[in-house]
Amino acid sequence: MDQPKKNKAPNKWLALVNIPIQMGVIVFLFAKFGDWLDKKYTNPQHLYVKLLTLLGVAIAFYNLNRQLKEINKSDQ
Repeated sequence: MDQPKKNKAPNKWLALVNIPIQMGVIVFLFAKFGDWLDKKYTNPQHLYVKLLTLLGVAIAFYNLNRQLKEINKSDQ
């Protein structure tokens, strides 16, 4: 008896649960690196932490967009 092979597609809900965790880690790491740069190079306006946090948010949104496109492509 041959049973039909199930398509072993990754669970899309698991990917959706991991997205906010990934976004948080990316933004947190960029902010910590900016904070470290501000302390190392003594910046009273905290310019590094602000710029790197914004860069981290942009990268996180790019990653979110890429992952959602991949999930939607696999549904079709």
